[in-house]
Amino acid sequence: MSPVAALRLPSSEDLGAFVGLLQRLGVPHRVSEESGELVLWVPDETLAEQVRQLYGRYPDGLAASELPPLPTPRTTPAGTTLARLRSLPVTVLVLAATFAVALASWFGDNLQLVSWLTFSDFRIAGDYAHFLPLADSLAAGQWWRLISPMLVHFGVLHLAMNSLWFWELGRRIEWRQGSLMLLVLTLLFSLVSNFAQYLFGGPAIFGGLSGVLYGLLGHCWLFQRLAPNPWYRLPPGVIGLMLVWLLVCLSGLIGALGLGQIANAAHVGGLLSGCVTGVLGGLLARRRR
Repeated sequence: MSPVAALRLPSSEDLGAFVGLLQRLGVPHRVSEESGELVLWVPDETLAEQVRQLYGRYPDGLAASELPPLPTPRTTPAGTTLARLRSLPVTVLVLAATFAVALASWFGDNLQLVSWLTFSDFRIAGDYAHFLPLADSLAAGQWWRLISPMLVHFGVLHLAMNSLWFWELGRRIEWRQGSLMLLVLTLLFSLVSNFAQYLFGGPAIFGGLSGVLYGLLGHCWLFQRLAPNPWYRLPPGVIGLMLVWLLVCLSGLIGALGLGQIANAAHVGGLLSGCVTGVLGGLLARRRR
């Protein structure tokens, strides 16, 4: 089922209050910017007609105590959940691929499979890993290595934390700027963070979505500062917590405590590239308004 455009409004319109109303009513939806318009998408035409009627009556939203019922019967909770997942194809696809790789590689223990997904190919000889030159892998057509490390996770906790954050940040961008934008940003942040880790850390076995996550975080953070909107409004303290965690990792404390090595260059590279896209996107959105 393809999403349906319930509303198309000039980009100068402020949909914040109405979007808040839809959120409180539990209506699955997302908003994107296309050709100078704000487009509000919902899962099907029936719900789209209900949203149009609701906007005609309450364009400025309502307080929680005044919430009206939708004009026609709502979908069941299971149907609503499925509709929300269908409206977030890229978020769901990335998470599904991440879970599949985690299980297939048994959280990084299957080194033969992991070697096909790491930035640098390697061969195990005894207790040592011998890395092949990246240029040789690319010459052999293995271009997927530039982004595939984001799918590799080492341990259940590593996977759980990264997948939860990708769900939280990825769906905001997909609802606000569309599926194509989230796909482009995910691939871009993966590419930049992987290159940064390779350049500053050398050939090594590294992986995970954390570089992408810091990119998404930086994008939402600065986009929201320049062009405030409900979707990118993160809970208080989230930005500070993530930046403090980045500083703790950079200090070397995590490695000193024997909790594993952190791909710090990937985190920093992802964050900086996300800040750049957030500034560009925020300035463009503010100019359209």
